[in-house]
Order: sequence, then C-alpha cells, then structure tokens
Amino acid sequence: MRSAIWLSGLLVSLALATPALAVDQVAREQDIIELRLGQRIQVDDGSCPTGQIKEVSGTTLSTAGVTRVRKCVPRAGTKTQMR
Repeated sequence: MRSAIWLSGLLVSLALATPALAVDQVAREQDIIELRLGQRIQVDDGSCPTGQIKEVSGTTLSTAGVTRVRKCVPRAGTKTQMR
C-alpha cells in the first residue's frame, strides 16, 4: 500500500513538471500578452492563405524583450486515409 502511494505521488509530480507539448492558439495577435523564448503560438486571424495559419514564435532576446517572428504554417487538421 505504501509503495502504491509513493508511485502515484511520483507520477503526479512528473506530470506537473513536464511542460505542455501543445501549441497555444488565439484569435488575434493582440491577445498574446507575453511570449517566451522558443514559445510558438498560432493566430487564427485569417491573414494566411487557405489551409495555413499564422505562427508567432519568440526567437531571440533583445534589450526590448523577446523578438517575435511571424510566418504562415500548414494548418493541422483531421487526417484522412487515402484509398
């Protein structure tokens, strides 16, 4: 019983310590308050061509803060099986 409690505590602490792998998504770029180095946020504002979405990422640290880079990337959607 004691080892089960210890194991569950270990699993919970690992889950809390692991960063989220999902990319955040917002409707407007103005909704991005703080951007960290290496963080990627998808912005669904309609500024990219069909099938793509704008991705804002924090690339370098300058005296003014984190430099943002914007680019259009393929939109991740449902995958269909070819027959």
